[in-house]
Amino acid sequence: MKHRYRIREIAAQAGLSEATVDRVLHDRPGVRESTALEVRQAIADLDRQRTQVRLGGHTFMIDVVVQAPARFSAAIRAALEAELPGLRPAVIRARFHLLDGASPRDAAAVLGRVARSGSHGLILKAPDVPEIVAAARRVPAALVTLVTDLPSTRRIAYAGLDNRAAGATAAYLIQQWLGDRSGDVLVVRGRGEFRGEAERAAGFRAEMGSRRRLLEVIDAPDGPGALDPVPRSVRAVYSMYAGAGGNRAVIAAFEGRGYDVFVAHDLDDENVVLLRERKISAVLHHDLRVDLRRACHAILQANGVLPGPVRTNPSAIQVITPYNAPPVEFG
Repeated sequence: MKHRYRIREIAAQAGLSEATVDRVLHDRPGVRESTALEVRQAIADLDRQRTQVRLGGHTFMIDVVVQAPARFSAAIRAALEAELPGLRPAVIRARFHLLDGASPRDAAAVLGRVARSGSHGLILKAPDVPEIVAAARRVPAALVTLVTDLPSTRRIAYAGLDNRAAGATAAYLIQQWLGDRSGDVLVVRGRGEFRGEAERAAGFRAEMGSRRRLLEVIDAPDGPGALDPVPRSVRAVYSMYAGAGGNRAVIAAFEGRGYDVFVAHDLDDENVVLLRERKISAVLHHDLRVDLRRACHAILQANGVLPGPVRTNPSAIQVITPYNAPPVEFG
């Protein structure tokens, strides 16, 4: 396997022993295919982080564990790798553990490996379930939760959106757009115990109060037409769903009729297209790069590299409409 890095660097990036990496690189027997894949992924990560590899100074290795759909995990990876070259005063390198479709037990097993890896910090996006909370508590490195909080862990900070305020913002926008017109609101949530979605829903209900009847759908299936037709009384949609094709599935359920307002989350390519097609009224967005920069700064503070106390400073809510939507960047 061709590479430009020392075995020690690859082993550190992969979280494996140097002997194991040496066996993989020289195609020696007795290595599982999954281990070989980890080594190949480590080399690919080093290629993307080559600026950090070349820099001198104290190097901090952080682990990033993300249990989320693949497109959101990819967005987190891209956002952090864009931030790494500008982080100072220490050099930060990242190991990614992207767990699309993983069970809580699988995620807990990954956290167990992180706990034994000598990591300087952990950035974690995962559901707030007992297996994951218990495993996260056993990680000795500084822990920052990302996008969705796990407050019962020993996390030093949370980096991400103020989810309760985001839900309240969605309710405010829907109320303003609907005005005095009657109509119910469809609330679409993903499946899982992500505290962030629960906080969005709580903020939405609190702001909406008793002014509208709320119809809740859990885990909208992927693909157009997968949802049953919604009641004709529904005139607005608040979608917290993050799965690929989820919002298009919701929109397809309104075929042959219309809705007045559709508020969604996250500015991915699919939602940008739906904004430009005027099928979504607004997207509530937050800057992942800012979130990850704050997460890394918190880890450096916890390790004594940056001064000042570690604080949680949630990201500002950005309301994106068809008039301030960015260009679509398919890739």
